[in-house]
Amino acid sequence: MRAALIIGVLLIVFGVISLVYQGITYTEREEVLDIGPLEATTETQKTIPLHPIVGGLALAAGTVLVVVGNKRA
Repeated sequence: MRAALIIGVLLIVFGVISLVYQGITYTEREEVLDIGPLEATTETQKTIPLHPIVGGLALAAGTVLVVVGNKRA
C-alpha cells in the first residue's frame, strides 16, 4: 500500500501546517472608482480560518495511514 503511505505523509504535512498557521490569508483587490484616467482600488485581506481540530485530525489520520502503510509494505 504505497498510496496509503504517501497520503499519510501528505496529511501529516497538512496537519502541521494548519496547526502552525491556523488559517489561510489572501488579499482581494477591488476596483472602487474608474472615471477615465482616474482609477482607485482597495485591497482587503481576508482569512479562511482553520480550526485546530482539523489540523489534529489530519495529523492523527496521517499517522495512522503511515503506520498501516509501513506494516503492509
